[in-house]
Amino acid sequence: MRLSGKARVAGVMGWPVGHSRSPRLHGYWLREYGIDGAYVPFPVAPGTVEPALRGLAALGIRGTNVTLPHKQAVMAAVDEVEPMARRIGAVNTVVVREDGSLHGSNTDAFGFLAALEQDAPGWRADAGPAVVLGAGGAARAVVAALLDAGAPAVRLLNRTGDRAMALAADMDDARLEVGDWAARSATLGGAGLLVNTTSLGMDGQPPLDIALDDLPREAVVNDIVYVPLETPLLAAARARGNRGVDGLSMLLHQARPGFEAWFGTAPTVTEAQRADVLSDKRD
Repeated sequence: MRLSGKARVAGVMGWPVGHSRSPRLHGYWLREYGIDGAYVPFPVAPGTVEPALRGLAALGIRGTNVTLPHKQAVMAAVDEVEPMARRIGAVNTVVVREDGSLHGSNTDAFGFLAALEQDAPGWRADAGPAVVLGAGGAARAVVAALLDAGAPAVRLLNRTGDRAMALAADMDDARLEVGDWAARSATLGGAGLLVNTTSLGMDGQPPLDIALDDLPREAVVNDIVYVPLETPLLAAARARGNRGVDGLSMLLHQARPGFEAWFGTAPTVTEAQRADVLSDKRD
């Protein structure tokens, strides 16, 4: 549709930013709901984050998503940071308020839980321990989401043990247990959920070496990698009867709060949208 002088505009900041699938997925919703608006990439070089953010209000832009390498720098540049974003240590969504002030949030925890709710209906965080592999930014969002949702225990394992210990110290919750990466397969006993937040299994990366023998059949396996969509971990889990949740679902659901704030419509994630985003073959 043609844009008017009243079009609502938002986008995504990163460096580089051409790889981002956000314009594709937000563009789908804009077309689907017939919204007079646009979502565009903002290439913002390191060191220029604050002036770029301050320029949003002056240009009448509603807000922006934030991708690498700016998710931490944005925290110091916005006027208010929501508590969840502070726990995770990163901001991925900025909303320009009516008075021009900037509100920063992190929607990854929301997206993670929403993906599980849609793709593994009936799963409950309090049904059993969760095993989380990795200790980066995505792991922080996943761990925070699981603890808030009532997981009785979260077993955290990372190739570099110090990073896992640092994450656990930041979360400061007795339910978060740091395990030994070498014993990752044995840690699956009795678990209700296994989440891979590492890059292992991604195209161009080594596979995730883990034996699922001790994982209960009723457990859900979630791999936040989405290139490829069906990782070796998900394929192995589904072959033995476990339900699987892929990384594209989290990507789509984490975009919902920002879209609603910027464009005034609460969007729905559909199979048609998944197919549209998957038709974009960029890495």
